[in-house]
Amino acid sequence: MPKRGVILASMALGLIWGLVLLRLGAGLRLPLPPSMALALAGFPAGLILIVMVGRLAQRRFFDDASIDGAAFAPGGAAAIDQSVLTNTVEQIALALTIWPFAAYVLGPGVVLALALNFAVARLLFWAGYHLSPPLRGFGFAATFYPTGLAALWILWRLLGGAFPLPF
Repeated sequence: MPKRGVILASMALGLIWGLVLLRLGAGLRLPLPPSMALALAGFPAGLILIVMVGRLAQRRFFDDASIDGAAFAPGGAAAIDQSVLTNTVEQIALALTIWPFAAYVLGPGVVLALALNFAVARLLFWAGYHLSPPLRGFGFAATFYPTGLAALWILWRLLGGAFPLPF
């Protein structure tokens, strides 16, 4: 299958996965206030960041060309790790702008499902990128689409009046 076909199939699968994930998360009835769920939700992403930053630091330490902060050689494993870290930070920024409101509107179960999924999907993104760049598509989509779908779900509930704002 050509690269675009692999990426398109991965994105479609990620979209379907996002819908399933949100449905599963909505079914979780957890005795947690939204603020506690949100505090817990950041932890898996933080663990993934620790691993990624640590891996890049280890690569720099053992590479004479980049130990002083030079850019990694394009196309190499370290450059892929740098790209994965950059995209992960972008995905975390997106999550930080959506998940807090999702915790209140959609419930703690949804946010915790998003958080656990985030960690697994980022690892799949990372592994897929190293195996073959088009294989990163599912990991990207499985991270991006659930957050985007949660945002759309929030808007739908707000516009439909299912979740009146307290002001």
